[in-house]
This record gives sequence, C-alpha cells and structure tokens, in this order.
Amino acid sequence: MLNKIIPSSPHKDFESIKEIDENNVEYWEARKLLPLLGYEKWQNAEDVIMRAARACINSGQDVDNHFTKLSKMVKIGYNTANTVREIIDYKLDRYACYLIAQNGDPNKPEIALAQTYFAIQTRRQEVFEKLPDIAKRLFIRGEVSDHNKKLSRTAKEAGVSKFGLFNDAGYRGLYGLSLSKVEQKKGIKKGELLDRAGSTELAANLFRITQTDEKIRKDNITGENAAINTHFMVGGKVRQTIKGIGGDLPENLPTEKNIKEAKKELKRLEKEEIKKLEDKK
Repeated sequence: MLNKIIPSSPHKDFESIKEIDENNVEYWEARKLLPLLGYEKWQNAEDVIMRAARACINSGQDVDNHFTKLSKMVKIGYNTANTVREIIDYKLDRYACYLIAQNGDPNKPEIALAQTYFAIQTRRQEVFEKLPDIAKRLFIRGEVSDHNKKLSRTAKEAGVSKFGLFNDAGYRGLYGLSLSKVEQKKGIKKGELLDRAGSTELAANLFRITQTDEKIRKDNITGENAAINTHFMVGGKVRQTIKGIGGDLPENLPTEKNIKEAKKELKRLEKEEIKKLEDKK
C-alpha cells in the first residue's frame, strides 16, 4: 500500500489539486500530482522527482526553494485505526512541476500534456511579473470592487437608501471635491474614476472604503445621515494622512489607461507568449 501514491480523482486537473500555503504561494503535493502524470508507483515517481531536482541544481537554482521534502503520518492496512506509518512527500512549486514534466517519460501522453501546461503557466507568470504596474492595478481594482459591494450592504443595513449621496460623501472627504468635480478636473467620463485610477489612488480609495465599513459596523452607526457623515469623515481622515506624509493628493494624481484596456493588453501579451510556446512544440 505504501508503495503506491495516494490516488487522485480522475476528474481533477492540475489546477484543481493546486494548493496555497500560509504565505499565499501556490504549490502541488507530489503524491497528488504524479498520478496525473501516469505514475502510480511511488518508487517510479520519486525517480522522476530526483531527476528533476538534479536538473534544478544544474540550472544554478537552489533546489530547496522549489522542492521541499515532507514527512506525513498515514494509516496503514484496514480496520487498524491507530496504526500509522511515516511516508515521504514533496511540496513542489510551479517550476519544480515544470522540471518534473520535462524529465518524465515522453511516451506517456500525460507527460506531454503536463509539459505544455506547466510551460505555458510558467511563462504566463513570467509575463505577469514583467507587468507589475498593470498587475497591481488589476488586483487593487478588484479589491475596491469587492469591498465597495460589502460597504453598500453595510450602508443599507445602517439605513442608507440614497447611495448616490452616501458614495459622494466619501469622495468629497477623500478628494475635497464631489465625484462629478473630480471627473471634470481629471478630464474623464462619468463613472470612469476608479477604472482610470492608478495603484496609489486606488489604494487610497480602498482604505477609505474598508475603514468606513469597519467604522459603521464597529460603532453600530444607524441612520442615513449618520452613515453619510461617517463616510465623509473617514475620507477626510485618509486625506489628512496623505497630506501628513507629504503624498500627492488623489485629485492631483494622473489618470491611467482604462483598467478594461489594461486587462485586454495583459491577456493579449499572455496569448502571444502562449502561441510562441505552442509553435515550438
């Protein structure tokens, strides 16, 4: 039994068995990954892992940064609830999985699939990391959208019905201007402010939104006027903080390319890189 890899559902693909550790880093467990590559016996799987680890060393990489050996206690036999034994597993990052696929049996169709998958995913990550500003904007914009929805629910529970006034109060506090005046000052279309904001401006708005939500909930603020005043006050506090550290006030920050266009650009670059990889096959 212990010479076998822990079986994995045939419907699971590489993404579905991916895990995220406490540092928000993705990884795969060897005993779940290798069956998807056509290796059911652990001895054969470990041979492939060792070849991949040697390839990692030969490429000048620190093998411990990509292959982490793990010890696990598992139950053995049947009807022996208290009988356990130690087994070895490996925590593999994306690069380690790529090397395993490259060093696997090329006659296995699963290996060919894995080679394409991990090559594309590894390259995609490289492209993404080359575009930190776009990536950062996309991430923060998503957070702003999610937390704005949460704030709207909190405001509704507090008794807000005039959401236009409520939202504008937050902008007036943070920008020192109404939303329409900010849009006019920046020369952008109505409703485009957050989609045209850079990472710094988005981060300021995210702080305004999350702190307003926290303040309303924590202080049990009720009533439309009280909620509107709270949003204005929190926005003002964020503005004061920016002033205090000598930062640029949000209304003076330059606009960026619309986030929707930035997202299309990122996808286009990814597709170009994927096509290059596939053409090499």
